[in-house]
Amino acid sequence: MEMCNHPYVTIPFSRSSPMPRPIRLALLLLTALALPLSAQAQKRPDGWKVRLDDPGPDSTKLVFAAMAPGWHVTTGPSVILFNPATTAKGAFKVESKFNLFKPGSGHAEAYGVFIGGTNLDAENEGYTYFLIRNDGQYLVKQRVGKETKDVIPWTASPAIKLFDGKSESVANTLTIVASPTSVDFLINGTRAATQPRTAVATDGVVGLRVNHNLNLHVSSLDVTATK
Repeated sequence: MEMCNHPYVTIPFSRSSPMPRPIRLALLLLTALALPLSAQAQKRPDGWKVRLDDPGPDSTKLVFAAMAPGWHVTTGPSVILFNPATTAKGAFKVESKFNLFKPGSGHAEAYGVFIGGTNLDAENEGYTYFLIRNDGQYLVKQRVGKETKDVIPWTASPAIKLFDGKSESVANTLTIVASPTSVDFLINGTRAATQPRTAVATDGVVGLRVNHNLNLHVSSLDVTATK
C-alpha cells in the first residue's frame, strides 16, 4: 500500500492491477450473498477504524472486510468506518459507490458518507454525514459529541435507486462537492441539495456511515482535490 499525497487531500491507494469489471461484479454478488455465513473469517482492512454509536450485544454482528473492489459491511448497531489517513480540505470532491443487498430489517435504514471528521476517537467527535435510505429519502446531518443536528431533514429524492427484491442488489453513488463558498450533495449524479459552506463542517477525515442491520458493498471511496 502506498500513499498519494496532495496539498489538499491524503488518501491511501494500491497499485495492484484491477480485475476485469464483469468478473469483479459476478464475484461480488456471489461473495456478498454468502458473507453472513463466513463473517468471522473476514479480516478488517488495514489502517481503518470502527466507531459504534452504541456498543451493545449486537456489536458482534458487525462485519467490515476488505473485498475487492472495496469493502463489505454488515451491521448490527450503527457505525462509522474510517481510515485516519483519508482526509480532505479546501476545495474537493468525495464520491462513494454502494451496493445495497437485501436489508436485514423491515425498516428503511440509512447509509452513506461523512466529511469533516474531527476527534473521531474522542468524546467530542464531529463530522457531517450524507445518507440515503431505501424509502427514497436522503439526509444531511452534523454530529458534535453526542449531539446531532439536521442540516437537511429526511427529504424525498427520485434520484435514489430502491432495492425491490427483483435483483441481488441495488447500486447508488453519493457525491459531495465542496467549493470555497458552498457544498453540493449529489445522488447518482443529480444534485439533491446545496448548502453554504459555513453551514456544515467540511475539512477533516472522510469515511463511511452505516446504520442498523444493513448488508452493503462499498466499491469505492474517492477523494479528489478540485479548483
